[in-house]
Amino acid sequence: MNIKEIKELAKKFTPEQLENCITQAIENQGKSECYWGDDVLEVVNTLSKAQTVRELMEQGMSEIEAIRELARRIRQIQGLEK
Repeated sequence: MNIKEIKELAKKFTPEQLENCITQAIENQGKSECYWGDDVLEVVNTLSKAQTVRELMEQGMSEIEAIRELARRIRQIQGLEK
C-alpha cells in the first residue's frame, strides 16, 4: 500500500470523482483521469483505498485517523484482527 499516493488522491478528489476514476480504470486497462498504471487491479485497489480515506475524512476523521482506520479494516478483512 503506497500511503503517499493514497493521501494525495484522497486530498485531491471527492469520493464521487474517485468512483468515476475506478470505473474508467476498469474500462481502460488501468488508465483514468485520477491515476494510472500498468496493473488494473493495483490501480483500482489504490483508488478504492483513497476513496475510503476521503469518505472517512468527510465524516470528520483527520487524515491520519482515516488511514489508520483503513489499515484496521484491511487487517480485519484479512482475518488478522477481530
